[in-house]
Amino acid sequence: MKPRIAIAPLLLSIFLISCGGSDSSSQEASTSSQAEQSTQNQSGLSDFELEHGIGPVTEPLNLDDEIDADLAEQGRSIFAMKCEACHAMESRMVGPAQGDVTSRRSPEFIMNFILNPSGMTSEHPVGKELLQEYMTPMPFQNVSEEEARAVLEYFRQYAANK
Repeated sequence: MKPRIAIAPLLLSIFLISCGGSDSSSQEASTSSQAEQSTQNQSGLSDFELEHGIGPVTEPLNLDDEIDADLAEQGRSIFAMKCEACHAMESRMVGPAQGDVTSRRSPEFIMNFILNPSGMTSEHPVGKELLQEYMTPMPFQNVSEEEARAVLEYFRQYAANK
């Protein structure tokens, strides 16, 4: 009889461990999923801000399909004066290449990054990633919203002519 008594607690222990292991894996997966959700929610950014950046552009832009050549030329001049020291259109420099930025980012994101670079690199996940990659924060170049819109139009024209 003693062998049966010794086996019973062993089998009970194995049963409890195997059941507990399954529950703990489910709990770990659930906890991991909850942690991911809370990390996303902890950013404190709205869905619009996550997609379009943090800054003065808080609503979707209404852009014409047709490029405004005069506005694009103004944007080219502004880019040459305030941006070319760190950005090229086709190659990485201090900052990322800008020739394809309109295919990578929304117009609102582009303008918000130009208008609020410190806010973007300190609060937005993409801005933080860019800062880590390029190791140099983008300075604010004292650009008005109208000037940022002109630079955006230059980017749109450049992309359309590629």
